[in-house]
Amino acid sequence: RHIQKNARLLAVLETLDNGKPIRETRDIDVPLVARHFYYHAGWAQLMETELPGYVPVGVAGQIIPWNFPLLMLAWKIAPALAMGNTVVLKPAEFTPLTAFAFAEICRDAGLPPGVVNIVTGDGRTGELIVRHPDIDKIAFTGSTEVGRLIREATAGSGKKLSLELGGKSPFVVFDDADLDGAVEGVVDAIWFNQGEVCCAGSRLIVHEGVAETVYARLRARMETLRVGDPRDKAIDIGAIIAPVQLERIERLVRQGVEEGAKLWQPSWSCPRDGWFYPPTLFTEVAPSATIAQVEIFGPVLVAMTFRTPEEAIELANNTRYGLAASIWTENVNLALDLAAKIKAGTVWINSTNLFDAASGFGGYRESGFGREGGKEGLWEYVQPRWKVEAKPAKDKKDRKDKRDKKDEDATPAAFPPIDR
Repeated sequence: RHIQKNARLLAVLETLDNGKPIRETRDIDVPLVARHFYYHAGWAQLMETELPGYVPVGVAGQIIPWNFPLLMLAWKIAPALAMGNTVVLKPAEFTPLTAFAFAEICRDAGLPPGVVNIVTGDGRTGELIVRHPDIDKIAFTGSTEVGRLIREATAGSGKKLSLELGGKSPFVVFDDADLDGAVEGVVDAIWFNQGEVCCAGSRLIVHEGVAETVYARLRARMETLRVGDPRDKAIDIGAIIAPVQLERIERLVRQGVEEGAKLWQPSWSCPRDGWFYPPTLFTEVAPSATIAQVEIFGPVLVAMTFRTPEEAIELANNTRYGLAASIWTENVNLALDLAAKIKAGTVWINSTNLFDAASGFGGYRESGFGREGGKEGLWEYVQPRWKVEAKPAKDKKDRKDKRDKKDEDATPAAFPPIDR
């Protein structure tokens, strides 16, 4: 309720801090933040009946990125608190403002001191959290490279770990799809939040027979997109987070041109005051090209074509990532068949970027492991009671399993299978 009461303030802070359009923070980010806390408040009430035999992990160390500062905070903190844990959260060094505002909301809502702790800093601060011996669980969202380092640092420590990492998500369009709808889907998939989205549909894989039609309609749509001051409610694409990220985008775009891909950008120019980059389309991209394999994390779309569903699956899976995918076709049987064969944690059909607190989200392969949201996300913040009670006492003579087999609450609930 406090989040909803302060929704406009949080939306403005998020836009000032991150550079994303105010329309997105106001209409998407903040309402979804409130939704996550309402949803997990319900699970807090149901924990004893729905998760019998499970107890909180303890102290959760959480490290979040700069692309969705407040939403990632909600994804991390809401399930942790709902399951009875305490939290030490580090926001990205570029975007701490809404985390500070949330700390004030915790105070105003009457949360006891020490339950939620916001610690700012750069990567060195994150490393201290990861290596701290009194932290029982690490939850990280960010780059695959840093995620790999965190996994190495926590190996053998007994800490629980969940990672939500990079992506290079395929956006597959068949010749029977609603092409106008697919074009709007592409706009939402890659130019939402300036393309600074881990599950952005950055690889357009389109059927050869309709490829030129899709490209023509996409170029026409790109001409109408507006880039500028993110505080303007009419803006579609805001500012890039920082000069270092803008330089990375420009370097990878140059590399794409050097490798032979065909570059297209709208005829209009971006504002010169600030860090902006126009929506960009690459066609005639080889599947092995750098821009087809590396996460650019900007408003850059790479396109390639296919002839058969089998080839579409091969192209979709031709990546080390596996975070999300989007399939566009009027043939539901074909869509469901591909959804089972594409190696991704989330597959959208005739839609993209649909999120809800009740639906688990997470990666596959080098996009990480573990889930956030839904009941499956709760398992990241609980542990079996017997595991706590079976921990050896300081005196070797007292080492024994203290589980009471007669106690029904000590019987862990069965871990649910993933419903694909």
